[in-house]
Amino acid sequence: MILFRLFLILDAFLMSLPYPWRKGLFTSLAALAHKIASQRNRIIQQNLSFAFKNELSHDEKREIESYCYRNLALNLLQTMENRRNSAEDIAKVVTFKNREKVDAILAQGSGIIFVSAHFGNWELGGAALSSLITPLSSIYKGFSRSEFDSYLLEARSRHKMALAEKKGALKHMAKTLKNNGSVLLMIDQGSNPQYGVSADFFGYPAYHSSTAAHLSSKFNTPIVGVYITSEDEKNYTVAFEDPIDVEGVNEEAIVAATGKQIDALERLIRAHPKLWFWCHKRWKGEYKEIYSA
Repeated sequence: MILFRLFLILDAFLMSLPYPWRKGLFTSLAALAHKIASQRNRIIQQNLSFAFKNELSHDEKREIESYCYRNLALNLLQTMENRRNSAEDIAKVVTFKNREKVDAILAQGSGIIFVSAHFGNWELGGAALSSLITPLSSIYKGFSRSEFDSYLLEARSRHKMALAEKKGALKHMAKTLKNNGSVLLMIDQGSNPQYGVSADFFGYPAYHSSTAAHLSSKFNTPIVGVYITSEDEKNYTVAFEDPIDVEGVNEEAIVAATGKQIDALERLIRAHPKLWFWCHKRWKGEYKEIYSA
C-alpha cells in the first residue's frame, strides 16, 4: 500500500506538468529501456524474423524494436490521462473511419462484439470507443499488486467501460450481450486448443481465441474489428472493419469467423508494423523453438 501511495504522489506531480514535458519524460524512459532490455529486444527481433522472414531490412526491424517501447510508454501515459480527461477532450484528437457501419447496427437496437489488439494507442482507442460510440464491457487482468487495480479501473470506467476480471469474465460478457449491450475483446494474444481454434497468422497455423465467434453465434451479435492509428501521435483515427456474422453454430463456422478476424488483424499489422506489441512471445505455444536462440 505504501508503494501505491508513493505512486499516486508521483502521478499527481507528473500530471501537474505540461503535457509535452510528460510525454518527453515517458518517451525518454522508453528509449532508455530499449537500450538496456537486451533480452526483450531479442524477442522482438525473433518475432519480426519469424513473421516477416526477409521482407524487412535490418534498419526497419530496429525502428520497430525501438518503437515498441515508445508505444508502450505512450499507452501508460494515456492511462494516466484517461483518469482526468473527458469525452470532449478525446473527441478533439480522435476521428472515426467507417463509423456508419457501427451506427447502423446500434440503430437496430443490437449490441456489437468489438475485437481489437494491443496496437497503436489502444488505451485511447478504447476510451474513444466507449465514451463516443457506445458504452462497453471488457476484460482486464489484475496486477500482481492488487492495490493498483483500482487505478486502472478508474481510468477505464471513467469513460463508460465496465470491466470484469479475466477469471469469470465470460459470464459478464454474456450478460451484456443478452441485454443488447456491446463488448470489447483483445484477440492478438496466443491461445490453446481448449479456448481457441487454429488459423493462419503470418503464414503459420496458430491458436487464437474463439470467444468472439462463440459469443456472436450464441447471441446473434455481429463482430466488428476496431483499430487506432496515428501519423503524428497528436491526431488519431479509429477505424472500423466490416462486420462479421457467424454463419451457423458449428465448429466450421466458428473457425471461419475467427479466421476473418485474424486476417484483418494481420493486414493491419503489415500496413503499420511498428504499432503492434511485438514484445511478447506470441508464437510460444506452437513454435517455441524460435525463442530458444
